[in-house]
Amino acid sequence: MNKHNLQTSLLKIGKTIARIRIPKNKKPRQLILLLHGLTGDEDSMWIFESRLPREAILIAPRGIYSTPWGGFGWIKHDDRIWPIVENFYPAIDVIHQVLKSNFILDEDIEEFSFVGFSQGAALGFSFSILNPMIFQSIAGLSGFIPTDAENRIEGEPLKGVKIFIAHGTKDEFVPVTRARETVEILTNAGGEVTYCEDDVGHKLSAACFGGLENFFADKFTPGIIK
Repeated sequence: MNKHNLQTSLLKIGKTIARIRIPKNKKPRQLILLLHGLTGDEDSMWIFESRLPREAILIAPRGIYSTPWGGFGWIKHDDRIWPIVENFYPAIDVIHQVLKSNFILDEDIEEFSFVGFSQGAALGFSFSILNPMIFQSIAGLSGFIPTDAENRIEGEPLKGVKIFIAHGTKDEFVPVTRARETVEILTNAGGEVTYCEDDVGHKLSAACFGGLENFFADKFTPGIIK
């Protein structure tokens, strides 16, 4: 227990290990999944913990595949430059296990969200496209949408969903053009997109950190943060 009356712990859920933060001073109404990028683990996304609502449950699951460079990922490593949605099917099954676990079912959750970084953002986008009624708000940081995602979207499956996307113009791993493409695709799918672009590499700038915090505090307006 810490000064904010929050408790963190590790828990095995299905095929993954997850770090969990549970508020103890009030009944939580929001659950936020934290999905790390390539070579990350259940601790990698905890840098965002202090920027997210204190009354929300946070769950940071570990990727399901070991990578050649250490840490974990959400898809099997191969020579493909950019994954397609199908590559994320096993990870999507694991996310379903997390959301349907007894631990979650025992809570009275009204809003489900995710924050994904890089490959974790791609996983979250894939999950949202295939399961459009689950997440009410989603945030993709330094991420990308799978190359075939647009072909899987019919109509406006993300209509009314709040979306925050942040990217660096100097990103050496995921070109900023992929982020701009993602904004266009998710907007066409009905999402209410806020986009923060800044002159940084594969990370969040201070301005986009603030944008993420405001996004989850419901202080956002769809459009571009400058």
